[in-house]
Order: sequence, then structure tokens, then C-alpha cells
Amino acid sequence: MPASTGKPLRGSGLASAPIAEPSAKPGLVGAGPGPFERPRALTAPDDLRALLRSAFGFADFRPFQEQVCRAATEGRDLLLVMPTGAGKSLCYQLPGLARGGTTLVVSPLIALMDDQCAKLKAQGFCAERIHSGRGRAESRAACVEYLAGRLDFLFIAPERLRVPGFPEMLAKRPLALIAVDEAHCISEWGHDFRPDYRLLGERLPTLRPAPIVALTATATPDVQDDIVAQLGLEDARRFIHGFRRHNLAIETVEIAPGGRADAIRELLAERARRPAIVYAATRKNVEELATALGRRVAAGYHAGMDAAERERVQSAFLSGALDVIVATTAFGMGIDKADVRTVVHAALPGSVEGYYQEIGRAGRDGKRSIAVLMHSFVDRKTHEYLHDRDYPDASVLAAIYAALAPTPRDREGVRAKAGLDAESFERALEKLAIHRGAVLALDGTLTRGEPGWKKPYLVQRDHKLAQLRAIARYAESHGCRMRALVRHFGDQEDADERCGLCDACAPEASVLARHRAPSAAEQAAIARILSMLAREGDLATGRLHREGFADGALDRRNFEHILGGLVRAGLVEIDEATFEKDGKEITYQRASLTPAGRLHGADASGISLPKTREAKPKRGKAASAEAKRRAFFAKQARRKKRVGR
Repeated sequence: MPASTGKPLRGSGLASAPIAEPSAKPGLVGAGPGPFERPRALTAPDDLRALLRSAFGFADFRPFQEQVCRAATEGRDLLLVMPTGAGKSLCYQLPGLARGGTTLVVSPLIALMDDQCAKLKAQGFCAERIHSGRGRAESRAACVEYLAGRLDFLFIAPERLRVPGFPEMLAKRPLALIAVDEAHCISEWGHDFRPDYRLLGERLPTLRPAPIVALTATATPDVQDDIVAQLGLEDARRFIHGFRRHNLAIETVEIAPGGRADAIRELLAERARRPAIVYAATRKNVEELATALGRRVAAGYHAGMDAAERERVQSAFLSGALDVIVATTAFGMGIDKADVRTVVHAALPGSVEGYYQEIGRAGRDGKRSIAVLMHSFVDRKTHEYLHDRDYPDASVLAAIYAALAPTPRDREGVRAKAGLDAESFERALEKLAIHRGAVLALDGTLTRGEPGWKKPYLVQRDHKLAQLRAIARYAESHGCRMRALVRHFGDQEDADERCGLCDACAPEASVLARHRAPSAAEQAAIARILSMLAREGDLATGRLHREGFADGALDRRNFEHILGGLVRAGLVEIDEATFEKDGKEITYQRASLTPAGRLHGADASGISLPKTREAKPKRGKAASAEAKRRAFFAKQARRKKRVGR
């Protein structure tokens, strides 16, 4: 880490760790800096580095920051994809100051805007924010400051750009730079799609020629392409960096839902593994796990709680008064706690993108940390059920579209004509509006939108299912966890090496996974797999199982366990490949022998297989709940079979 100049820490970003630690120079503690004096236009190469020192107090840039800041300062549109904690915020703050004038920051969450604005003010900058959480007088005062040219930074929610007259007000002054934070929200292929972000591409041209800097911590190559297209970034430079975490040991372990509370309790019993964040799938799961872990060390956090109680829990966790927070994904955005030692997913997440962002909250101080993902087949069934609920069949949207008219209609009347219950109607209407099949007026009335909504909706519906398959494939995969994540995001600078920390690279260091020696029958299956790969070369894992065990000697689940043991032993390597079918890209896995595998031949010694973790027998309400869960999914499976899905 670069040495500090000893100046006050400024603008290090919302959720990122400090770019450099300020020194304990006498007289600086508690002393607020004076108002920041904007520089004139910077031209010489050393000017930007000098501004970094004078405005932010840092002697040097962190990796990849300098080239991004220089491109933005020169007026280039750019897309920056860099993990949480890597210092993204500086990559628009510094160029904005260097260019002079006001930097407009479009941000999706009120808490993030408030936090970042407060930090910038404390550092001597003139910053304001306008969002639904502020009163009319406060928002008007911010507009006055903006129009007078007194703001260095103005933060707004994306929804503000559809308020009549607001974009025109912004256009009255030339902007230094436009930053679109959490830019994955603009993409239908992202994990946190926001319809109002989709409109940014229509609103921002009136604010040009200011350069646009789009920033996000999680974007696959498809999402990157969509961000660039939707924002109309001109000749945009892309900086995709820093996805490899060198201090994070990742582990995935198959545990039935009934055994997870005990496993988490075992994991977090060791003090060195706390503070910890435990992510649960539902609000009910949050409450159950928080109770199981004990209220003295753990508390729940979810959107159904009173705002004051959420604030109390969050503050206790951030201050260190609370060791463990059990939360839905409502918790974490913008949380600046560098010493989180463990992140646990108590169920399969909904996407690789969301999962990566959540595990990125561990070990931001650079010290060794753990990320544990618990999963089982029932998680996938739960997600499939939720997907069917949240992304209804296109016929449901079509019923609403047919009930609409070119002139405004009352919302309740449209619902009644479509023949839908209130909950189903609202979910389907939201999707129809996103794809412009319905227009929602500020007065609550509805108007028929564009007729071409169906195709993009079906594409997005299929994409959400593909995201679920991708995270399930990741959880069940056998190779290096970190390398799989880095490949997923297309990091431009990565060496594509094994991490040496995860459960695939260092199984002996696993914190929850248990292993055993293979049985005689399993040793025979191992020999058969190694012999077949030696004879045939690389093979699709599906074909390897289908042709290698056509006699039914090994089912697919145990085949995958053995394949994982061969990968951990360094005898087999698994790579992803794709092929196209019916216009869709299908991903599958191919297995091949490593040099060590070719040397060992059919030798099964040194191979370990996962040992099943037995859940404690359930009694009373717990047993009843588990039985209801199984019955529910069995009923869903029968229903799908009846309708031919």
C-alpha cells in the first residue's frame, strides 16, 4: 500500500477501504479541512498526481486507478468494472475535480448517497444530494447551489430524471463529468435491474458533452455490452480489473436445509471467524437463523423490519458491539466494515453476480477471510418456484395488455378486466411496464404501451433462469473457485491461475467440508473414469457418465462427487465449453487428465470424497415445517408435469 502524505483522508469512496492510511500526524485528528479550492484545467501528466495528494491526501494511486482517472480527465467515456473495496469512487471524484465544475452522480440507493455526500462534505468539498428522502425545501436549496455553480458533487436518484423540468434544470449548466454508479442496474441482464436506470440513455444526451463514467462491481461481458449500448457511451474505454481476491478462501458445501443452522454455529464458534455476515434466502430464514445462533452474538436484518430497528442492528454490527448479522440481500450495499472475517450463504444465491458482490464484503482489510456457500437440490427448486412467481407466463402479461387502452384506464378496472388477483397483477404489470407494454402515469392510471413487449420479456425471463443455472453450476463445480469467478467476469489482467486457498485447491484447509476415503466400488469407478479419459482425451462430463456407466453402476450425483475428488487430487481438470442449439448458447463441462493424472494411470490412492453431514433429527414444529416444504415442492412438480412444462 502506498505511503500517505499525512493529509486528511478525502473522498476514498463509499464502500471502499481507504486507498491509503493517513499517518498519525499531530494536529490532524478531528480537524476538518477547509473548503476545497477547485483547480484550473489540468494538462501536465504530473498534475493529476499532485491533485491526488493535495485534495485527497494520497501519495500514489492504487492498482488500475491511474489509467482510469487519466482517461476520464481527458474526457473519454468509460466503463469501469472493479470489485467492492478497490477504490472505484476515486475514479470519478478525482477526474471530476480535475475537469472543474460540478460532477453529477446518479446512484440507486438513498443510504449510499447520504453516506458519500456526508464524507465529501467532511473532507471540505461542496456536495449535495436530491432524492425522495429529502424535503422539498432541501431539494430546492440543492438546486440553487447547483445553478450558482457552487457544487463540486451533486448526487441524484435515477428517478429524478423523469421528474418534469428536472433534466432541463441540470442542462442549464455545463457538467464536468457524469458518473453512473451501480451501472449494472441499467442492464436487463444484470442482477439488480432498475427500470428507471433504463431511461438514462434517453436523458443523458441533454447533459453532454460531459464525459460519462459508468461504474459497477459486478458485470459479465454481456452486461458490460448492454451498459455501453444503453448509456450511449461513445468510443468507450473499458477497464475490467481486480476480480481476483488473494486473501479470500472460498468453500462450497452441500448441506440439507435442516443441517445448516448447526453448521453455521460450528463455523462461527471460533472467535477468529467473526465478525461475520450470514445471508439467508427469506425474512423467515433470517429470523430462524438469528435465533439459532443466539441473540447475544447475532441479530437479524431484513426489509420487513422497522427502519429504526434496522439502523440499530446495522450500527451495532459496524461498531463491533454485534459479532454476527444475519440478513437478506437488503444488507450490505455501501457497508464500510473492513474486518469482516466470514461471509456465509445459508442457501444458494440467485446469481453469480450477486454472490460475488456479497462475498466481496469479507476481508477488505487484506487479512485472510472465508466465504462459505451452503447448497442442496432443494435450493434450486425454491429459486425455480420464485422465478415462476416473479416472472409469470407471458399469457398473464398479455391479459393485462389486452385490458389496457390507448387512453388512460383506472388501475383497479384493468386488474378486474384481466381477471387477476392483486398480487399477481402487480408483479405482471411491473414486468409489462419495464418492457414498455404499459405506461404508468404519476396519477396511477394505466395506458397501453408498445406492442413489441413480449419478445424482450421472454428473453429476460430465460436469462434469469440462466443466471440460476450458472450459480448452481458454480456451487456444484469442482475446479478452483476464484479462477471460475474471475473467468465469469472476464478480468482483462488476470493470470488465470489456481488460487491455492479454496476447497478445490486446498481441501485439507476446508472449514466445513468433511472428506473420506473411497469405498471399493468407488475405487473401481475412479479407475474406470481415469482409464476412459486416458483413452478418449477430453470428454464432456455428461458423455463421460453416460458412456462410462451405462450399466447403472454409478448415479450422476455420486459421479460428480468422484469427479470432484479427482479434481481436488490434481488428476483431472474441468473446463467450461459452449455450443449453440436452437439459437441459444448452451454451457457444459469437459473433463481431461492433468499431467499428474496421466502419470498416475488408474491409481485411486490419495483421492478423498465428500462425507455427508448428517442433520440432527427434527422434532415438533421443525419436522412439520420440513414435511410441508417437501410436500409443497412435490405438488409444484406434479403441477408442472400436468401442464407439460
